[in-house]
Amino acid sequence: MLALVVAGCGGGGGTGSAPQAAGAGCDAAPNYPRGPVEMIVPWAAGGGTDSVARFVGDQLAKKLDTQVNVVNRTGGSGVVGHSAIAAGRKDGSVIGMATVELTMMHWQGLTDLTYEKFTAIGMVNSDPAGLTVRADAPWPDAQALLGHVRANPGATRASGTGRGGIWDLARAGASIAAGLPPDSIRWVPSEGAAPALQELVAGGIELSTASLVENQTMIHAGRAKALAVMADERLAKFPDVPTLKEQGVDFTMSAWRGIAGPAGMPEPVVKELSCHLDAIVHSPEYAEFLAKTGFGLAWRDAAGFGAFMAEQDAQKGQIMKAAGLTP
Repeated sequence: MLALVVAGCGGGGGTGSAPQAAGAGCDAAPNYPRGPVEMIVPWAAGGGTDSVARFVGDQLAKKLDTQVNVVNRTGGSGVVGHSAIAAGRKDGSVIGMATVELTMMHWQGLTDLTYEKFTAIGMVNSDPAGLTVRADAPWPDAQALLGHVRANPGATRASGTGRGGIWDLARAGASIAAGLPPDSIRWVPSEGAAPALQELVAGGIELSTASLVENQTMIHAGRAKALAVMADERLAKFPDVPTLKEQGVDFTMSAWRGIAGPAGMPEPVVKELSCHLDAIVHSPEYAEFLAKTGFGLAWRDAAGFGAFMAEQDAQKGQIMKAAGLTP
């Protein structure tokens, strides 16, 4: 599925000639871009990753004064799209929205592709996992829930995604960090956070480890309650929900998104794109977009995003091996 994002007035090496072009201060590569930029999205149109990519693509088109073509290349649990990004031209004409699955797929035996085949440009979003239970659940906090799990191993059922998905890793990782076997909480695979939440309020499961953003409808309606968020700090949208760290379990986990290109991109092009992304994610327009969608802001520049992906890859491998989620 192809969407054409048409540029507005702007600068940064495109075809525009306005002396005060938007983003001119980011013009680290004066001859870039030489034409349209393709932004590959490894997930389906209409989803969260797609909506973030299309917003960023629209804003980037204005900054670069060129067309940014957003292309959905789905399949293989993210393998197809990520592979297309890695195989793209290295001149900056092909970039894409890399997601947390990049640090998981190869551990699952789905591909040989790793973050090392990419050039990190900038991280734009992150939504941490949570511990969400029914509103009438007997546990007032995470420690009470974990105490119940410790006393009744295997009795608590959780969901939020398919087996081996990001929220399954959140369950296993949090259990390990709490000193419990990774299978202390039984995983019930689902097609995603929304159907899992329906199962939660219906009594089919006792716990959702999906992000609080994905569960906020039932939380705000008073049909579910959040016991913890797996982040370094409390979320602005949920200031009364303590972190897991505050409750004695030093563990974080999130679903994140960022812009990346194939390995070997020219440094000036990466610097220019990262500079534009910095301006985009700190703009009032992006703040309004996040407020409407509920997604969380998380910015890392090219160097920071690259280091973060390496850390994430190591963490995911450790958890997945311990949980028996590797071949």
